[in-house]
Amino acid sequence: MAKLSTLLILFLLSFLISATSLSLASIQDPELVVQEVHRSINASRRNLGYLSCGTGNPIDDCWRCDPNWEKNRQRLADCAIGFGKDAIGGKNGRIYVVTDSGNDDPVNPRPGTLRHAVIQDEPLWIIFKRDMVIKLEKELVMNSFKTIDGRGASVHVAGGACITIHYVSNVIIHGIHIHDCKPGSSGDIRNSPEHSGYWRVSDGDGVSIFDSQHVWVDHCSLSNCKDGLIDAIHGSTAITISNNYFTHHDKVMLLGHSDSYTRDKNMQVTVAFNHFGEGLVQRMPRCRHGYFHVVNNDYTHWEMYAIGGSASPTINSQGNRFLAPNERFKKEVTKHEDAPESEWSRWNWRSEGDLFLNGAFFRQTGAGAASSTYARASSLSARPSSLVGSITVASGALNCRKGSRC
Repeated sequence: MAKLSTLLILFLLSFLISATSLSLASIQDPELVVQEVHRSINASRRNLGYLSCGTGNPIDDCWRCDPNWEKNRQRLADCAIGFGKDAIGGKNGRIYVVTDSGNDDPVNPRPGTLRHAVIQDEPLWIIFKRDMVIKLEKELVMNSFKTIDGRGASVHVAGGACITIHYVSNVIIHGIHIHDCKPGSSGDIRNSPEHSGYWRVSDGDGVSIFDSQHVWVDHCSLSNCKDGLIDAIHGSTAITISNNYFTHHDKVMLLGHSDSYTRDKNMQVTVAFNHFGEGLVQRMPRCRHGYFHVVNNDYTHWEMYAIGGSASPTINSQGNRFLAPNERFKKEVTKHEDAPESEWSRWNWRSEGDLFLNGAFFRQTGAGAASSTYARASSLSARPSSLVGSITVASGALNCRKGSRC
């Protein structure tokens, strides 16, 4: 009996030691947890990368299921959503094929170049004959009713000045790489067949939108520019920025010119289905005055903050996934700028259905979540944040090949 009692005691001790070991093993280092989240996110992107449709992304599911997309390119213009949904670009215009990646003459552009295409007065759907890198001497000043469609080629606007959308409407930029943009030199630039004029040194934005309407930037990969990756200022509105992949940049996106420029009170911008990836610091976006719908984006990196603003913008954040950095004092998603708390506490910023990881948090201010104030900052129905991985898996410029789903 004594021997049996001794064996029972030894068994119980052994069980307790094993259970304790298992319990300790389940307490993981916080940094390892974050690494595992990153790993699972990247794995989900790789595993889902073969999907061409049925992702729950309403823009992609509108056109990417079609293996004959190359013969039906202009169908894309019917797939826009959000505040920029009426941007038709060059729909119903002729196809213009860019064949010349060099010879950038800002005043007398050669036929076959991208610059020659974008300044024409007629609606044009601009495509590319082959892979190319386009280095611009001065900023590319676009005319209205143009689509730049990079599908079927690897097109890089890089290493020089980049794209300016200035006092125009109905522009679509889709499927190109925009990176390493630098300020363009001052001088004459042609913006239509009939007119050229003097332009000052540009800021070095990837895409600069100035007093323009009905603009859609979709499925582009943007990184490492001198100023912003995408800036919209001076009364611009009716804009959708969707399905883009942003990396390696400080001030990512400015929406609103300055605190004193009150014309931006009418600005409405949708920021949807984008992946804000590695090497980003701030402004995803930074907003002023207007109405901003930030919906179903994947934030996997920021160094200062993700969403910020000043001058009482209305920010409606819905169904996003926010993964905070490891640094203890950089967990906040939001940054209220250039005002005392007594003022910014009244700005209407809300978070609804967002997913917060690794201690991320959103500082809500102003009117309650159900307030009608947010009606002008609502542009589409948010999907659950649990679907963000599949919705954004194909963000950035796509590798589309003729005869197969994109």
